[in-house]
Amino acid sequence: AARVVWEKNEGVAAKPRTMVRVSVLADALKTMSNAEKRGKRQVMIRPSSKVVVKFLQVMQKHGYIGEFEIVDDRRAGKIVVELNGRLNKCGVISPRFDIGHDDIEKWIERLLPSRLFGVIVLTTSAGIMDHEEARRKKVGGKVLGFFY
Repeated sequence: AARVVWEKNEGVAAKPRTMVRVSVLADALKTMSNAEKRGKRQVMIRPSSKVVVKFLQVMQKHGYIGEFEIVDDRRAGKIVVELNGRLNKCGVISPRFDIGHDDIEKWIERLLPSRLFGVIVLTTSAGIMDHEEARRKKVGGKVLGFFY
């Protein structure tokens, strides 16, 4: 439910003004993080987007979430994600900073708690991938977010 802010008009009845959604990805990650903290087994993310789906695929590949199902409601869509209790923190990096493949190391130090675990997700010319794959392919890109 979006938060409602009431607007004052001179003499006319006040009408509700809803908060605008700035980032669909940030919203999705925050929703998952909150559900994980509450100990939920699954969470519904809305609206859906291609970037959110690709981010979830990277998380799934690393075993931080279980299966997820995209529900087409003929609008923006919903995603139902099965949580497995492994997600400690996830976040989005805004603005999406440019990273050369040689700068990835600095971002690992900056964002992740340890070099042994945690993933930075990048969007590159070769698609959305984790920092290890980007390093192997020697491609840079823009940083989307992280999770551990």
